[in-house]
Amino acid sequence: MSSSSSPSVLLNTGVQMPLLGLGTYKLVGPEDVYQAVDAALAAGYRSFDSAAVYRNEADLGRVLKELLPKHGLTREDVFITSKLGPKDQGEGAMEGALHSLAQLDLGYIDLYLIHWPGTQGRVVTDQRNPGNRAESWAALEKLHVQGKLKAIGVSNYTPAHMRELIQSCKIPPALLQVEFHPRLCQTELRKVCEEYEVCFQAYSSLGKGELVTDPVVLEVSKNCERTPAQVLLRWAVQQGVPVLPKSSNPDRIKDNARLFDFTLSDTDMDRLSALDCEHKYCWDPSEVV
Repeated sequence: MSSSSSPSVLLNTGVQMPLLGLGTYKLVGPEDVYQAVDAALAAGYRSFDSAAVYRNEADLGRVLKELLPKHGLTREDVFITSKLGPKDQGEGAMEGALHSLAQLDLGYIDLYLIHWPGTQGRVVTDQRNPGNRAESWAALEKLHVQGKLKAIGVSNYTPAHMRELIQSCKIPPALLQVEFHPRLCQTELRKVCEEYEVCFQAYSSLGKGELVTDPVVLEVSKNCERTPAQVLLRWAVQQGVPVLPKSSNPDRIKDNARLFDFTLSDTDMDRLSALDCEHKYCWDPSEVV
């Protein structure tokens, strides 16, 4: 990836990944994808996060091919993430990953993740889950060696899932993507990632929108004259945690990118972190064996 103005984090593969990316969950249909990606590129986003289950890989790939020249950019200037669907966990992983590559049709994927530690259609306590995870990881390792997936990682893994993977893999994960916000500080997971040099990335930084009305967030936001969303995203990036705000609204996409021209005080950072109550707004992987 060539250098751009967007602040980045170094992955254990030696590649730089932007701290700010556009989450594309619920972004469906060519018109909506075009409008969001166009606004994001104009606002300085250089990273885009998709997944097989979002059903927008093909639209995202097509739109980027159309828009990159318009913004004076090439494929190498953007960082594309996608994820293996839980239905393909295990023996379907190679086919699932190749399908993502074909849908995006951008030559390679910068980062490809196992989306979920379980398997679609199987109960969370199914004893085949660990074997399926290992089989998926082996498929991703092969495609990484072939250069089709420049980095590989996981999403929604618990500390136990992470340790299991680290102990059995040939190629260590470059990144873990999980829910992370002031009400869910993920202290243990962050320690595990630090220990094994795995990048820790946040999704759902706004707690599905619930946190933008939290009294503490509102107070901090008022004091620093920033939107609650900017405060919540800044809280993460100030700790070196990459974020993936999602929006289809061009103005909000632009606002969410204004994270690098202000700093939260230590007091405000501490006040926000003190909201931690281990509350998950999204999937809970803790029961998956």
